[in-house]
Amino acid sequence: FHSLASWVVFFLLLCTFSDGGKLLVVPIDGSHWLSMRPVVERLREKGHEIVVVAPEINLRIDSSVHYTLKTYSVSYTREYVEAEFKKMGYRSFTPQPFLKKLSRMANITTMFLDSCRRFLSNKELIKYLEASKFSAVLMDPFFPCGQIVAEHLSLPSVYLVRGLPCSLDLRATLCPNPPSYIPRFFTRYTDRMTFPQRVGNFMASLSSSLACSLLYSPYDPLIKEFLGREATVLELLSHASLWLMKYDFVFEYPRPLMPNMVLVGGISCTQGKALSQ
Repeated sequence: FHSLASWVVFFLLLCTFSDGGKLLVVPIDGSHWLSMRPVVERLREKGHEIVVVAPEINLRIDSSVHYTLKTYSVSYTREYVEAEFKKMGYRSFTPQPFLKKLSRMANITTMFLDSCRRFLSNKELIKYLEASKFSAVLMDPFFPCGQIVAEHLSLPSVYLVRGLPCSLDLRATLCPNPPSYIPRFFTRYTDRMTFPQRVGNFMASLSSSLACSLLYSPYDPLIKEFLGREATVLELLSHASLWLMKYDFVFEYPRPLMPNMVLVGGISCTQGKALSQ
């Protein structure tokens, strides 16, 4: 039944967009936007009307003929954003314990939280979105504010994502994620683990779940205030209609997938030119 329902939602989305729909896009700045922008531009070429919502202080999200850009004010500066993204990039590729990596993401998560708070409190922007009659929302769920807005507008949501901290994407979709053979991020294990490594992988799962609850729990008051009901980020993420996953099993270890998870690895790669004779 779940598989059938997912495909029904997928085809409904196709039908909605077949004659050119109106799509709301809530991206994340930086490299995340660089992989989403080609998708947005391609959708515009297919005749869809695109509205992108982003903070006025950002690094990569500029105005374009392919979409209408709507911005909202934030409290931080461009210099602060540049510094934090550089730090995050350095930490991502520096070998460190997972919890240490997570604790040092506090500044960037605080910045996202402040951005979300100012987005939701911008009454003029929210009224514009309410009156725009969108067909769906395309977003990067790493910034859960997009899903909060999708819930408010009662719109189906489509995620374009590589993965979420603490396997939040798998938890939201109820996707099987056994630590016995699916290595956790930053553990450097493979799908063929020794018994001690499996124990370590299991402990990493427990600790990361606890750490992520601390990272995302500050959104709970925002959700209650804006939607008028109790809910968690995990619950809202579980309402996504379609997950477009930016990876491929050519480069990944085997793992289960749910019917509404579609692999689109390489979707943002530059088209190679034909070799000369």
